[in-house]
Amino acid sequence: MEFESVIGLEVHAQLKTKTKIFCGCSTAFGAPPNTQVCPVCLGMPGVLPVLNRKVVDYALKMAFATHCTVAGESQWARKNYFYPDLPKGYQISQFALPIAEHGHIVVQLENGAKRVGITRIHMEEDAGKLNHDSGGPFSMVDLNRTGVPLIEIVSEPDMRSPEEAGAYLRQIHALVRYLEICDGNMEEGSFRCDANISIRPQGQEEFGTRTEIKNLNSFKHVEKAIYYEIYRHREIIEDGGKVVQETRLWDPDRNQTFSMRGKEEAHDYRYFPEPDLLPLVIDNPWMEAIQATLPELPEAKKARFEKQYELPAYDAQLLTTSRDLADYFETAAGLCPDPKLASNWIMTALLGVLNTTGKTIDQSPVSAKDLAELVCLIKDNTISGKIAKTVFEAMVETGKNPKTIVEEKGLVQVTDLSAISAVIDAVVAENPGQAAEYKSGKTKLMGFFVGQVMKKTKGQANPNIVNEVLRKKLEE
Repeated sequence: MEFESVIGLEVHAQLKTKTKIFCGCSTAFGAPPNTQVCPVCLGMPGVLPVLNRKVVDYALKMAFATHCTVAGESQWARKNYFYPDLPKGYQISQFALPIAEHGHIVVQLENGAKRVGITRIHMEEDAGKLNHDSGGPFSMVDLNRTGVPLIEIVSEPDMRSPEEAGAYLRQIHALVRYLEICDGNMEEGSFRCDANISIRPQGQEEFGTRTEIKNLNSFKHVEKAIYYEIYRHREIIEDGGKVVQETRLWDPDRNQTFSMRGKEEAHDYRYFPEPDLLPLVIDNPWMEAIQATLPELPEAKKARFEKQYELPAYDAQLLTTSRDLADYFETAAGLCPDPKLASNWIMTALLGVLNTTGKTIDQSPVSAKDLAELVCLIKDNTISGKIAKTVFEAMVETGKNPKTIVEEKGLVQVTDLSAISAVIDAVVAENPGQAAEYKSGKTKLMGFFVGQVMKKTKGQANPNIVNEVLRKKLEE
């Protein structure tokens, strides 16, 4: 039997506000445990929450960027459950009346673009964190994160493969970073997601039994976990069993999911309206003010790069995956005569170095200005493409600009016709047998002669001139 997978994601993005959602405590990461707390976020009796307006501004930005309908009036709710990292015994969130609904984004896949619906976006406060002591039968609670503002972006179950889910998650990640509302740091937990997976026979409209995988914090883990769950569901059904609705966790060491709790143990959150907060009213002037602050978003930037810089769709897609990378390219492209060549160097040499060293584009050892200067040196024939690789490596190691490196190492390309001709004459004279074979029809020996000339000139001879002059001399 052929099965179709049905996937939906719930993405939690921590907002980049300086203070928490309902109090003035800092949201900075890495502070000593329980040092960024106050009576409000600790849930002390008699205290009242006060909404941080910046949280609403950021939620509105994401709503508009994902084509959502913004509610003129939304409502806060208490999500009730007991856990040691939740000091109030409830979490302030939104339930029946969220700030935004019915949006979508377009993701780029190998076989074309796909529209993925967004069910809702709502605001909520984060819980604290439990630090489990491996040396003893106890855990310690750090409440610094309690009250940190989040938005939850809930997709429609529109994705049909792990690759589609990965592409959607990367697009959401790019959006929150473009909007500068979330740093997107998955290792620190400021961007994470839950995945809902089911399968059904091909052609069936009714959804199958769903399982949820909680707290996935990397693109790779999301795709691997979904692959595993799809396989697990299929095995159960083909063996005559039934999939159990449950919440599961992903074990990246074993590359498998394991049960966290079953349906019968699922929380009944008993949502009800938050009595300490008034309904949130967002009028048209507020919406218009936020819309005016939106930057150029990835989809629009990609289309512009293709048109303005005449880049292939693949280049434009890759260069707009982050706002910093797109800005780097635009700076370099504006300073050199060949945007496509600049794109090639960024996508291969530069991103290769960054991936190897684990750095981001804003930590690049080569500035956009210096990369543009390197491209200019190639275009005006000061250096060859081969020499440029040596220069780039030196730029990464020393931080010097390419002109300085070329001058210090004497790497200027030889373009003098008479000098190149003299070297070619010497190479042909030293290899009479190969020259005779070439003239008898073994034209593949051209590569041998070019290599010998480049060796004698230490790679500095202009390869175009070398090929042209060699061919004439060998065919005389």
